[in-house]
Amino acid sequence: MKPLSESVLDAIGETPLVDLKRLVEAWGLEGKIYAKLELLNPGFSMKDRIALKIIEEAEASGELKSGQTIVETTSGNTGTGLAIVCAVKGYPFVAVMSKGNTPERARMIRALGAEVVLVEQAPDSPPGQVSGEDLALVEEEAKRIIAERGAFYADQFNRMSNVHAHEEHTGAEIWDQTEGKVDAFLQFAGTGGSFAGCAKALKKRNPDIRCYLTEPAGAPYLAGGPITNPNHKIQGGGYAKDLPIVDKNLIDGFLAITDDEAIEGARALARFEGIFAGSSTGANIAGAAKLLRDKEKGNRIAILVCDSGLKYLSTDLYN
Repeated sequence: MKPLSESVLDAIGETPLVDLKRLVEAWGLEGKIYAKLELLNPGFSMKDRIALKIIEEAEASGELKSGQTIVETTSGNTGTGLAIVCAVKGYPFVAVMSKGNTPERARMIRALGAEVVLVEQAPDSPPGQVSGEDLALVEEEAKRIIAERGAFYADQFNRMSNVHAHEEHTGAEIWDQTEGKVDAFLQFAGTGGSFAGCAKALKKRNPDIRCYLTEPAGAPYLAGGPITNPNHKIQGGGYAKDLPIVDKNLIDGFLAITDDEAIEGARALARFEGIFAGSSTGANIAGAAKLLRDKEKGNRIAILVCDSGLKYLSTDLYN
């Protein structure tokens, strides 16, 4: 057990890794799925890790000044992580979000003392389904606020701090927890930081580990496929845009997951394993199952449980 902590920031990371043997058996799969419970971070997502790393590295470099306002574009999880870090460290924080993201995320960020700016969706975007076009509108508003307030831009899509957090910690933890007995890693594409960081950490220790990137079936942009449904239901990623912090040499394959497959994956994880997670985790479960039925049959696959299902109660994910 950890000693007495100076703040909640000490509770970020070192999350459990769980063998999903009940789900694997129920689905008739051959192999192992190891799930890293990132929903047990203080902000209920893996993004707490990058929030802390971005701030720490910016402080160390002098780019972030004492008392300076911090601004970030977010679907909610990075915003929550930054709100927690800023509350402890004393920085004003502004989260800029699309109105298409679930309202419970904005409420949590406000409860943590941050300011939330909600941006209208693009005309063709259904509520609850955030597209790359919606994200572009959010980024435009964030840049306006940054210029107006002389703020520091956390900029998770472009900062290597995002990768460093997962390379130095998440991926290294997976290696240690499996004692190096892992054959593949799979992660849904958001900013790409968690994929890139974990893939770098694992491949550095064993270059033969295969690393797969998961995308929505209607927006397989990174795989070079046609964009038929940018308004998918898998929140927090699949924005059909370039991911500058991802080294493409780390990608051993792509998986395309439908909305229904992601929903069933999340529901099965709750039903068989008692793990209540969101839609991107559901996509990871569905992707891992596809691999165990095909090219990774009989092997051991590590995935991330990206965030908590509590952030999706206003959607149809668990209806």
